[in-house]
Amino acid sequence: MTQSELAAAYAATCYRVYLPGGVIDLRVGKTDARLAAWLATTGARCFAVLTACNPGSVASVERNAEQQAALVADLLEGNYDTFSGENIADDAAWPVEESVFVPDLERLDALALAADYGQNAILWGTAAGTPELAWTAELDA
Repeated sequence: MTQSELAAAYAATCYRVYLPGGVIDLRVGKTDARLAAWLATTGARCFAVLTACNPGSVASVERNAEQQAALVADLLEGNYDTFSGENIADDAAWPVEESVFVPDLERLDALALAADYGQNAILWGTAAGTPELAWTAELDA
């Protein structure tokens, strides 16, 4: 798939995060006031949604749980708070992916971690609560 095709597929996905106080469904480019309020309450300056599932956007259900557990372990070893999530594609043919929401994970750090797990992109945003796609290819630029 081309980057524009991947961007369209990623934009056609609900990024569900399970935060204290409730579930928030995020969409690329859509500001979420509840997320912004939660981030303000915690003092977080930014956030990332990451997954280790389906590296390279190729379905790999067999290794997803193992890879996701390793990603979460890496984040915990880095002293990051983690909250469970799911990436739910609008196209039901694509499997639901386990993900993790991480407040205060800087963009370049999040991208480097995602690249380590073979990911094309992450969801990242500032305390304003607007998630945007960030591409791991930025690391090569």
